[in-house]
Amino acid sequence: MFKNKVLLITGGTGSFGNAVLDRFLDTDIKEIRIFSRDEKKQDDMRKKYKNDKVKFYLGDVRDKESVKNSMYGVDYVFHAAALKQVPSCEFFPMEAVKTNIIGTENVLEAAIERKVAKVICLSTDKAAYPINAMGISKAMMEKVFVAKSKTVDPGETLICGTRYGNVMASRGSVIPLFIQQIKDGQDITVTDPDMTRFLMSLEEAVELVVFAFENAEAGDIMVQKAPASTIKDLAQAIKELFSANNEIKVIGTRHGEKLYETLLTREEHVVSKDMTNFYRVPADARDLNYDKYFVQGDKKLSTEEEYNSHNTVRLNIEQIKEKLLALDYVQEELKGWNQT
Repeated sequence: MFKNKVLLITGGTGSFGNAVLDRFLDTDIKEIRIFSRDEKKQDDMRKKYKNDKVKFYLGDVRDKESVKNSMYGVDYVFHAAALKQVPSCEFFPMEAVKTNIIGTENVLEAAIERKVAKVICLSTDKAAYPINAMGISKAMMEKVFVAKSKTVDPGETLICGTRYGNVMASRGSVIPLFIQQIKDGQDITVTDPDMTRFLMSLEEAVELVVFAFENAEAGDIMVQKAPASTIKDLAQAIKELFSANNEIKVIGTRHGEKLYETLLTREEHVVSKDMTNFYRVPADARDLNYDKYFVQGDKKLSTEEEYNSHNTVRLNIEQIKEKLLALDYVQEELKGWNQT
C-alpha cells in the first residue's frame, strides 16, 4: 500500500503522528515527512526514532507556502494539524479559524498543486452538532474538504476525511490528567459524572485513517464505531488500576463541553453506509440547482437517530480497565507508580 511512497503528516509531532510512525516505520514505506511548527518536538522525535526514513519540515498550515514547500514528491497526506483544546478555542476562536479552517484550505490547495494522490483530513466527533468553537471550526473544516473534493479529479487528488471520538491518552486528554492527579495526591476532578465519551486508542485512530485510505471515495467522511463510558466510571477505573485513595470531585462543566459526543448525525445516518465496524458518509452529490429538490427530497429522517456516546455500547468499569491496560502509556505509568 505504501511501498516506496512518501507520506506527509501535518501536525506530525502530535500523538497521532507518533502513532503513525510506530505503525509504518518498519514497513517498506520510502519516507515519512513530519510537518509542524514546533522545532523542539521535532528534535525530540528525531532523537527518539533515529531513522533516516523520517524527515522533518518546519512550517505552519496557516502559511500556504511553507506547506507547499514540504509537499514536493509527496504521494499521500494525513492532515492532522489542528487546534483541539476546547477551552482555548472558546477564548480564541479566530485562532481556531486560522488553523482548522484556513489551514485546511492551504493544505488542500498545496496538495492539489503538487498533485498529491490522496489527502485524508482528520476530524472529530465535536464537529457533529457542534456547540463550541473548536467543534464549529472542525465542522467547517469538513465542509471545506468535502467542497474541495468536488473541484478536483479524484484520479489526480482524492480528498476525504475521518471523524473519530476521543483518543485515549492523547496529548491534552483526560486520562493523563487523572493519572497525574493521582500521583500528586490531589482529588480526581470530574466535570459531570454522567458525561459520556467515546473510547478509542491511538492505534485504532490510525487504523481508521488506513481504512479510509483504502475504502473512501472523494468527499467521504469515514466514521469508526466505538464504545463509550461515563467520565465517572473512567475516573473510577483509573483509580482502581492505581489502587488509589484519591477522592473523585465533581467540579462542573468547562467552557463549551457537551454532555455526550456525536459521531454520526441523524441526517448523516440516513445516507450513510454501514461497513460493519465503520460508517461511510458520502458527500452530497446535489448541486446548486435547488428547484428540483423541492419535489425530489431525500429519504425521511423519522426512522433514524444519531450515533452518539449515549447510545453506543457502554463499557462497565472492568471493561474500561481492560481497555486502559492495552495502552502503553498506562502500562508505563503503572510500572513507575508500583516502583515508588
